[in-house]
Amino acid sequence: MAVLMNRTKNQQLISDLTVAASEWARGKGLLGTKSLGPEEALLIPRCNSIHTFFMKFAIDCVFLDKNKKVKAIHAVVKPNRIVWPIWGARSVIEFPAGRAQELNIELGDELHVGT
Repeated sequence: MAVLMNRTKNQQLISDLTVAASEWARGKGLLGTKSLGPEEALLIPRCNSIHTFFMKFAIDCVFLDKNKKVKAIHAVVKPNRIVWPIWGARSVIEFPAGRAQELNIELGDELHVGT
C-alpha cells in the first residue's frame, strides 16, 4: 500500500492508497468492492475517464495531470454513471463519496504518492 500526500498543503490525505498497476487491476477498478473506508482510495494510472456501472456505492473522482496536479474533481459520482474524458488528465484517484471535500482537495493542488 502507498500513502497519498498533498504537497501543496503539506498534508497526508490517505494512508491506504492502492495503485491499480496491472491492466487487470485498472480494468477492474472498484468493481466487486462493497465500500471504501475513510483512509482508503484507489489510484488508476493512465486513465482520464471512468464509469461506475455495476458499483454498489458512490465515489469521488479526482483527476490528475502528468505532474499529479488536480485537473478536475467529480464529487459523489453515483453508481451507473460515466465521467467523460478530462482533457489533460493522466490518472484518477477514487475516494469514498464526500472524502475529497473533507480532505479539502482543490483544483491545482499537487499530490504525491509515497510509501
